[in-house]
Amino acid sequence: MSKYRIAWLPGDGIGVEVMEAARIVLDALELDAEYVHGDIGWEFWCKEGDALPPRTVDLLKNVDAALFGAITSKPVKAAAAELDPGLQGQGLSYRSPIVRMRQLFDLYVCLRPCKAYTGSPLNYRAGIDLVVFRENTEDLYSGVEFSPVPPELSRTLEALAKPFGRFAPLESDAYAISCKINTKKGSERIVRSAFEFAKTHGRKKVTVVHKANVVRATDGMFLEQAKEVAKDFPGIECDNANIDAIGMWLLKDPFNYDVLVAPNLYGDIISDLCAQMVGGLGFGCSGNIGEKLAVFEPTHGSAPKHAGKYKANPIATILAAKMMLDWLGEKDKAVRLERATATVIEEGRIRTYDMGGGASTLDMGKAIADRVPVANLK
Repeated sequence: MSKYRIAWLPGDGIGVEVMEAARIVLDALELDAEYVHGDIGWEFWCKEGDALPPRTVDLLKNVDAALFGAITSKPVKAAAAELDPGLQGQGLSYRSPIVRMRQLFDLYVCLRPCKAYTGSPLNYRAGIDLVVFRENTEDLYSGVEFSPVPPELSRTLEALAKPFGRFAPLESDAYAISCKINTKKGSERIVRSAFEFAKTHGRKKVTVVHKANVVRATDGMFLEQAKEVAKDFPGIECDNANIDAIGMWLLKDPFNYDVLVAPNLYGDIISDLCAQMVGGLGFGCSGNIGEKLAVFEPTHGSAPKHAGKYKANPIATILAAKMMLDWLGEKDKAVRLERATATVIEEGRIRTYDMGGGASTLDMGKAIADRVPVANLK
């Protein structure tokens, strides 16, 4: 019997291809694991009306971790139009499977390390090493949305919120509402996770990202909770910045920042910005982490136009596998994997198209796998 049971969730598009490359590397590391395929992605939305079928949810209840590739997502109306004819008109509404996984399993930490590896031609500046903590279950991604807006909701908001008055006369299908919901618990635990990480890994500063000067209720509460948590970590500097300003300041001087923590939407934005500074989404890895389960993934999408070409850079997925090894407690294997990846990047002989080369997805996976035994000796 294998030591670990890993849910293997390729998804669709280039997700299938980058996961193949990751498997080559994991096999080279000889991880004692059973990889159990899970159905997820656009195919299952179209055929079953559910991109995350109940059988896959059940699988996730009985694994040690999961590795996820990528899936296609489309707006509600476009998604409904692609349902099989027998499923259309049944009121089915598409929701992102990764967002659903985060909420179903309370994967409240989205951990996104952004590191500039030596030798990459895509680095904005050498030496960048940032870590983003994104709250993963609340905020504007809570899924509480209305379009068209029910008349009873419109009446309630008109009675309770004076600024809503200018929208009240509109027809119900002339506007839409997405609710930004943040809780004290959700705010406190993501900030605490960021500080605990900083303490454990010798990081010097945590920056809280918000827009409390305008979004006073939700972001104001997030900032207040962050300041309270910071009191428990006197050895770590804490500052804060507005989401619009941090975009400018990160580009101006990324070395002024270390660990950043933010509500869901802002974390999504700044983590992609940070990923771009270290090579783009082909290098951006992510962990969706809860108390009992963690799902690891590249931050890129399914890139349908590239599907089947095996040209996508799999490094993000391979580094996501490294994060999974850390989560499982396989620290030695995680170090070896990262060293092997860093060696291939620094050598520069194998590069995918985004890095200016012509290597395939599997070429990159095999090159990193070939360096694993050498990495063990360093």
